[in-house]
Amino acid sequence: MNLIRLIVFGFLFLSVIYLAVAWYSRSVRHEKLEKEWDEDHPDGGDRAKRQTFITQGMIDYNDSIRPKLLLLIYIVPMLFVGAILYITNAN
Repeated sequence: MNLIRLIVFGFLFLSVIYLAVAWYSRSVRHEKLEKEWDEDHPDGGDRAKRQTFITQGMIDYNDSIRPKLLLLIYIVPMLFVGAILYITNAN
């Protein structure tokens, strides 16, 4: 029963961390795209083109490896806990 409780609460805890890190990472990327547009267009440029640029940049971000690497937030702790459980119960 304790193992099930550890799995459930661990998953919930890791989910909160994952969501926070994913939100932060997306917001940093969005801000970077906004700054890049502002540097390239000091006069402000067309708002529709700016929004299209940012939207396309976020689509490119979603297709990149970075959001997929965030899944390591789940994998690494599970491997670590699994290794500890295996080592302590192997003897």
